[in-house]
Amino acid sequence: MAANDSRSSQQRSDRRPRNRLADEQSPYLLQHAGNPVDWYPWNDDAFVAAQARDVPVFLSVGYSTCHWCHVMEHESFEDSEVAKLLNDHFVCIKVDREERPDIDSVYMTVTQRLTGSGGWPMTVIMTPDKQPFFAGTYFPKHGRYDRPGMMDLLPQIAKLWHSERDKITQSAQEITREIVRVSTPSREADDSSRQTFSLAQVADRATYRVLEQAFDHEHGGFGGAPKFPTPHTLTFLLRYAQKHPDSRALQMVETTLTLMRRGGIFDHVGFGFHRYSTDRQWLVPHFEKMLYDQALISLAYLQTYQATGAPGYAATVREIHEYVLRDLTDPAGGLYSAEDADSEGVEGQFYLWSKQEIEQVLGDKDAAFWCAHFHIKADGNFTDEVTGRRDGRNIPHRTQNIADEATAGRLHQLRQELFRVREQRVHPFKDDKVLTDWNGLMIAALAASGRVLDEPRYIEAARRAADFILTTHRADNGDLLKRSRGGNAGLPAHLEDYAFMSWGLHELYRSSFDLIYLQHAVDLTDRMIDLFWDTDAGALFATAHNAEQLLFRAKEAYDGAIPSGNSIAALVLVQLYRTLGTVRYREKAEELLSAFTPQLGEGSTAYCQLIQAAYLFDAAARQIVIVGPVDRADTQALLQVIERAAAGEAVLIKHDDRSHADLAQLAPHTRDMRMADNKATAYVCEDFFCRAPTTDPAVLERTLLATVGRSSD
Repeated sequence: MAANDSRSSQQRSDRRPRNRLADEQSPYLLQHAGNPVDWYPWNDDAFVAAQARDVPVFLSVGYSTCHWCHVMEHESFEDSEVAKLLNDHFVCIKVDREERPDIDSVYMTVTQRLTGSGGWPMTVIMTPDKQPFFAGTYFPKHGRYDRPGMMDLLPQIAKLWHSERDKITQSAQEITREIVRVSTPSREADDSSRQTFSLAQVADRATYRVLEQAFDHEHGGFGGAPKFPTPHTLTFLLRYAQKHPDSRALQMVETTLTLMRRGGIFDHVGFGFHRYSTDRQWLVPHFEKMLYDQALISLAYLQTYQATGAPGYAATVREIHEYVLRDLTDPAGGLYSAEDADSEGVEGQFYLWSKQEIEQVLGDKDAAFWCAHFHIKADGNFTDEVTGRRDGRNIPHRTQNIADEATAGRLHQLRQELFRVREQRVHPFKDDKVLTDWNGLMIAALAASGRVLDEPRYIEAARRAADFILTTHRADNGDLLKRSRGGNAGLPAHLEDYAFMSWGLHELYRSSFDLIYLQHAVDLTDRMIDLFWDTDAGALFATAHNAEQLLFRAKEAYDGAIPSGNSIAALVLVQLYRTLGTVRYREKAEELLSAFTPQLGEGSTAYCQLIQAAYLFDAAARQIVIVGPVDRADTQALLQVIERAAAGEAVLIKHDDRSHADLAQLAPHTRDMRMADNKATAYVCEDFFCRAPTTDPAVLERTLLATVGRSSD
């Protein structure tokens, strides 16, 4: 019988008196529901209590699969002495950063400004009116290695709160003013900065030079340890390579993706990518697996497959999706958030192997074959972070490509046997909440993969996830909700939720030609503009106009672990303009890109996704419309030509009388497009000026290739 997911933190909580987090939906908050700390969720009651008791607020922010969050919980929040100090002198609030990225963003800005760095768990101490005066990350019970401990820190702050209140209040006000000043968008529009037509050319060369200098020629990726995949950096380089084929951009992408796939950051037994590598070599990962990483990394491999035709990249896409569909998919269709790095209280326990274990499972001959290919050693290749010694455990990884199909087939069979045995182990904790924004990313990845790889089951999985979000994650007024768990949805959605879902729905339309998804993409995009648009300075705020007011309203273009909401919103706006011809979307895209022109011109690698939206904005708009039943052979022949000659470009398809009328409402330029001689017919237009239609696949291919240099997606 397979072991259940490890839920050690939550199980501990279930055996103890429950605090105020017991009624929450977030798995992270529920993990702390049995702590002796008298936690509040983030709500008005907490701040009213702090005001009434005249104590500061202790804010702790993390997420359910965060290793150091678990460590701090075990060392500090489960400890009765620490809990007494917290309960006596503070009102304590616990926040799941994945549910409330708005709170996380504001106070991470505070933490980075005060300490020079950030991370999770994040610790902020503030006045009852939410003004911060102390910030940090992980704190053990007792201080060590120049890091203060909770037993020292908490009494000091409590004493200062009462003895030097004026200084604390003044400091909090000064910190707040400075944070608001540096984080509030400028209200003055400089006409000289509002130039978008050459934006990509200016920004891409500067960004490329920075990446070229930071590139690790030996191991791939950029910089030293720790090393993150940052797939939107790689897709930026793919776009750059298209425009500058004499550059080394494609080489950097291929080297990175090849060595990532060989390394321990990839799960060679169960598939999927871990969060990041703790070393330069992609060998020792931080073992958590995030849905957004699977989505974005699979898109990088998919687009590299399209650029090169190399089948290994397509194989990796399929492996990633196998993991997601097997382990991160709810029976109702939604996609789960993450799997923990830890099981049985040990990071990586689920994923590590001793040579003896492999020999017991496979037998001596097959074990020797497997171990030789995946560098399994008797003394292990994994160093325990606590003892600093190797203890015989191994991270499977490769240093060479597999030589031939026979070898690959044998290794595949042995992998399946190891996977079967590994399934009997205690699994890492699974964060089974469904997040709208991360689902949007995965819907986009599954839909695009299904289209490119001719895998209908990926499109069907994308459809089921989209249908789940569109039905379960909706408020009574039609607005999106942030998350659900067990079908119970709640919390207002943020910019990323609208932008990422619109992107996913647009990709799903391009793969399914089901007009309902294009209509939903338009509806969500319009609602996004209404809720988040900054009418004074352009671009989109992270929170809606009617959302809770924090220290400031963030408006970001920084593409970090995931792309920013503004970056994907810009992409969606340009895509919808090119697809439908709606001028409003082009105007909003131009305003959005213009708002961030000063940052883009600095040559930073922090805006790689936004630059890709600028690429698309700069390119001539080419529209392709196919008129004909989607399941007919002549329609499919035209679509196959488009996939070969104009891969990645948006296609509108009119396949019955109803879709004709509905599509004309969305895209008026299609109103008079009809089949010729009852044959599937292709229309190719540039900036909505259309060439003569054709029913001949060969003519269509010549037309597309003749214009490919002037129009790209």
